[in-house]
Amino acid sequence: MDKIKIDRINELGRLSKTRELTEAEKEEQKALRAEYLAYVRSQLHGN
Repeated sequence: MDKIKIDRINELGRLSKTRELTEAEKEEQKALRAEYLAYVRSQLHGN
């Protein structure tokens, strides 16, 4: 997973603390989080 995507996850997290995310932002955040979790899990399993 590249740094740009991780930075975007963090940016969306910060935004959600200051205002309501739009539906598009919520979907983007959900997809990025799922991709991040899949990446972490694959690293733990050695793939």
